[in-house]
Amino acid sequence: GVKKGDRVSIYMPMILELVVAMLACARIGALHSIVFAGFSADSLCDRILDCGCSLLLTADAFYRGDKLISLKQIADEALQKCKDKGSPLAKCIVVKHLGRGELVEDETCSKSPPLKRLCQDVQGKKTESSQRLHPKTPWDPSRDMWWHELMSSAIPECEPEWCDAEDELFILYTSGSTGKPKGVLHTVGGYMLFAATSFKYVFDYHPEDIYWCTADIGWITGHSYITYGPLANGATSVLFEGVPTYPDVGRMWSIVDKYKVTKFYTAPTAIRLLMKHGEEPVKKHSRKSLKVMGTVGEPINPEAWLWYYRVVGEERCPIVDTFWQTETGGHMLTPLPAATPMKPGSATFPFFGVVPAILNESGEELEGEAEGYLVFKQPWPGIMRTVYGNHQQFETTYFKKFPGYYVTGDGCRRDKDGYYWITGRIDDMLNVSGHLLSTAEVESALVEHAAVAEAAVVPHPHPLKGECLYCFVTLRDGHEFTKNLTEELKKQVRERIGPIATPDYIQYAPNLPKTRSGKITRRILKKIAQNDQDLGDISTLADPGIINHLFKNRCDTKL
Repeated sequence: GVKKGDRVSIYMPMILELVVAMLACARIGALHSIVFAGFSADSLCDRILDCGCSLLLTADAFYRGDKLISLKQIADEALQKCKDKGSPLAKCIVVKHLGRGELVEDETCSKSPPLKRLCQDVQGKKTESSQRLHPKTPWDPSRDMWWHELMSSAIPECEPEWCDAEDELFILYTSGSTGKPKGVLHTVGGYMLFAATSFKYVFDYHPEDIYWCTADIGWITGHSYITYGPLANGATSVLFEGVPTYPDVGRMWSIVDKYKVTKFYTAPTAIRLLMKHGEEPVKKHSRKSLKVMGTVGEPINPEAWLWYYRVVGEERCPIVDTFWQTETGGHMLTPLPAATPMKPGSATFPFFGVVPAILNESGEELEGEAEGYLVFKQPWPGIMRTVYGNHQQFETTYFKKFPGYYVTGDGCRRDKDGYYWITGRIDDMLNVSGHLLSTAEVESALVEHAAVAEAAVVPHPHPLKGECLYCFVTLRDGHEFTKNLTEELKKQVRERIGPIATPDYIQYAPNLPKTRSGKITRRILKKIAQNDQDLGDISTLADPGIINHLFKNRCDTKL
């Protein structure tokens, strides 16, 4: 019953059916809203309600490394929350992913060629999978339907819904500085053009290439550079369900060798994680097929860039360090392989049609060597069209601070050679392992706990994740700061947002440093978290005395 303009929520692991579901939505003109399978029931519920989804697609369960994730159980919790809040969503389609072995036995597979291939793969690995837990899938017969049963009775032909270039293609939620995730809306024509063109040129794609992006499709990188960009170019891609360190730390390089991957795209977090294990797990594998290697999700530190270039690519593969956002749809600042001289840690120059500028606090354009706010001066095909259901927020967030410019929210430095270097978020956002999190969202989750009166969250450097969460909490009267409370608070954030938002450090604060008008000075909290005594001007603080107390009681951040 899904028709053009309807919204479909997809909450799946990295399996073939996820791509099939996206393309099915695109074919009939429905908008997909994919929710990363690491998000909690609360996060899934919020996203379903915000865009009014009429259908949820999910899977029974999956393994992340050796950890079992009962996805349908989390989906059921979300659906119950949605029902309690009046959501009209009435149907849920479930992929029997962990239970594929059962499909082999009842011969369901033979009715669908793609399913048949997957089932044969499962059959070959039955000994391994039989040693793993396979939980019973919770089921509501009035709402839930099996994917394979619907597929076996489906007709083979499906007429496409013809769409205009500006018809809506998908909604993807990204953290907002207010705490409530924003539904970024992309449309058919411009987005497809930008994803396809940037894929072709940034990875120097040729028909004989085997391409592998290790991102999750739950993020924009997976939309643009696993699904739409590669498929629009007819590319052959590797789809990977797993983590880079399981069953061993050579997993990525064994896949590169097995499938003869030529173009490889991953995150600085993954590179830093593998760096920690040294060169030996990399050098055990040939990697001779690699030609171009990319990084995405956060600025890459020069040490990690050099390790990636020298150890993984053996100094023969150009590195494309790409800067872009959920909102931009595709690459904005990026080298072109073998055409752009590289600098470790720099996203180099703008992609075709992209016109960047660096502004100071007053909104004046800075020429030559400069550091300030990164903005873009003219539209490009892949730019988001609105925040779903809230166009005013779209205008306020991206265009109000500096009228006439698109404001990225990132700081940037331009060197004497004209190269651009991203310096990190300027607004109240955190970049943890390439995932953008809102400080307000994490603070709200902490304050929901009965013991917490007030919370402030700042970024702290982390050798693997780039940034991690350092939290300050003040307590209500009658509550004591204990190890148990710390664990409860971490659990609360995990349940409200998801494991990626789990705080690394939580410090008790009798009070928070505030201006006389009552505004929390996060700049100073960030300095305290990093044990940086150079505080600058603190004359505006209502109670400067609190600073010494907070410095003395810092969490031990030595790793």
